[in-house]
Amino acid sequence: MELLWEIAGWAGAAAILSAYLAVSMNWLKAGRGFQTANLLGACAFIVNGAFHQAWPSVATNIAWFLISAIALLRMRSVSQPPAPTVDAPHVQFPGIPDTTGQLAVVEVLTGADHGDAGGQGPLHNSRDSSSPTN
Repeated sequence: MELLWEIAGWAGAAAILSAYLAVSMNWLKAGRGFQTANLLGACAFIVNGAFHQAWPSVATNIAWFLISAIALLRMRSVSQPPAPTVDAPHVQFPGIPDTTGQLAVVEVLTGADHGDAGGQGPLHNSRDSSSPTN
């Protein structure tokens, strides 16, 4: 049974040190993988430290575990999709067509200018006989 606690301690050391090395060398971002390795490594160190009655090490690794656990919980809450928002009521101003906002968005996205072909604009449309470039 003693061998099991020793293996746990060495596995914890390997997990924490390899995570630290990976982040330090930019092989891994300090995200879920890093925090998970720290959490598991801290658990292994807690078991090993308690077996050896190394209470300062146990206390340090409990803090290490809590820091990693809180970080993982925060990452989980951030990655959840936000609650759906309530749409604002549609306001129709007198004399303004309902598609004004939609037309502006289409013009921005396509580069078009009020229905010109292919978003070329009047200066670049070769089919427009009134164009100054013809």
